[in-house]
Amino acid sequence: MASILEVNNLSFSVNTKNLYNDVSFSVNKEDHLGIVGANGTGKSTLINLIINKLEADTGEIKWQKKIKIGYLDQHAEIETNMTIFDFLKLSFTHLFDVEKELNDLYERMAVDFNDEMSDRVEELQNKLTYSGFYDLDATINKVAAGLGVTKLGMDTLLKNISGGQRAKVILSKLLLESPDVLLMDEPTNFLDKEHVDWLTKYLQNFPGAFIIISHDFDFLDAVTNTILNIENKTVKKYTGSFQQFLKLKEENAKNLQTQFDKQQKQIKGMKDFIARFGAGTRASMAQSRQKALDKMDIIEPPANINVRPVFDFKSLPIANGKILDVENLEIGYSKKLLPPLNFRLYGQQKIVINGFNGIGKSTLIKTLTGLIPPLGGEFHWENNVKIGYFEQELVWTNPNGTAFDAVKEKFPKVEDGVIWKWVAASGVKGRSATQPLHTLSGGEQVKIKMCILVHTPCNVLILDEPTNHIDAASKEVLEEELKKWEGSLILITHEHSFYQGWITDIIQINKK
Repeated sequence: MASILEVNNLSFSVNTKNLYNDVSFSVNKEDHLGIVGANGTGKSTLINLIINKLEADTGEIKWQKKIKIGYLDQHAEIETNMTIFDFLKLSFTHLFDVEKELNDLYERMAVDFNDEMSDRVEELQNKLTYSGFYDLDATINKVAAGLGVTKLGMDTLLKNISGGQRAKVILSKLLLESPDVLLMDEPTNFLDKEHVDWLTKYLQNFPGAFIIISHDFDFLDAVTNTILNIENKTVKKYTGSFQQFLKLKEENAKNLQTQFDKQQKQIKGMKDFIARFGAGTRASMAQSRQKALDKMDIIEPPANINVRPVFDFKSLPIANGKILDVENLEIGYSKKLLPPLNFRLYGQQKIVINGFNGIGKSTLIKTLTGLIPPLGGEFHWENNVKIGYFEQELVWTNPNGTAFDAVKEKFPKVEDGVIWKWVAASGVKGRSATQPLHTLSGGEQVKIKMCILVHTPCNVLILDEPTNHIDAASKEVLEEELKKWEGSLILITHEHSFYQGWITDIIQINKK
């Protein structure tokens, strides 16, 4: 296989936290590669390193010459006064440049014809024809429809759509550019199931290589043939699907545990001998064993990939009757997004709000929590309701503060030692707990937000995409705790498998 990317002897640290230590791997042109690892191990950082957005401490990152790389940057600065369609047309700027040159030649030929111009015109015309230039509108609309962008209106200005909708538009542009290599960090976070299915088929048939990070493991299993696992400051490449990787990794972990246990037993015996006979008649033998012990390559124990955070929500009592009444509620910012809404929520009821991304689900719950005013109609919470709200945006009042600072800000009267225990229990430990919040991974930031929420007594949980960014163990814990939750729940999530079997009701939101 031909390598399109070679990474050799890479080391990188963030705020004295060593993420990788002397790692090497290659990416081949046939690789449909998924990057996996626990929250905070450096998955997004690795992509930022290989696109030279970050500079490695040591090592070499070498791309094949003339390779066209496409990177999904959901935070890219874009011209927001453009329409969606005009923005997507930027994917074909090189072809519009060809068209301009062709038109300029036609004008020149009208007054000064020669064979050289004629040959160039034929060359440019063929280039446009064979590149599909004259079918660009259909090509753009096909990709845009597949990802749900056409539902937003192709003449809509970018400044009038949400961050999640903009991410879908940026992903559409990336696919339309048809790079040799796709680099994508959580591309499904803002997609509905039908659009995830479309992207899955697209990637399965993608002729080039791609490198992808996703916590949607069904999606990852469907599109990858290679896995790059980050663990214990190392990066190891596995051939096969995500499920095959999990089986092989488990086997390797068991073998490593056996070797580790055997060596530890040997080390204990050697240390016992040295302690017992270091000063006696067998001192020379003890010294010999000490030398052997000093030279021994110590086996690191396998990492515990099932480190589970604690999300033990504090439930206040709640009556079984009606606790929320929504009547002809109209939501939006400057204009209403949906027809009037009518529904009720009862004590201990657990509902999911469904609807395509961008339709207004987050706007609805921001209205219900009082963050934005309604445009019409009304809603009423019963007096004994205490709301615990998880907002999907990773926004902090002090992004330069630490995890401790963020939790302490919410609970100023709680002793520092207790705050540290809470932070550790959430799964953010070691140096991560003392780093600035903005340097933490998305998953680690979610865990800190959950840490604050679980220590906020409430009887209604409102969670907006809580599974975005978190690893498998954390997602499993969250699901278990929500199943046990004795209060009411309003949930938004694009992961249907997360709530199937335990949710009580679904509210479907439609434009009509």
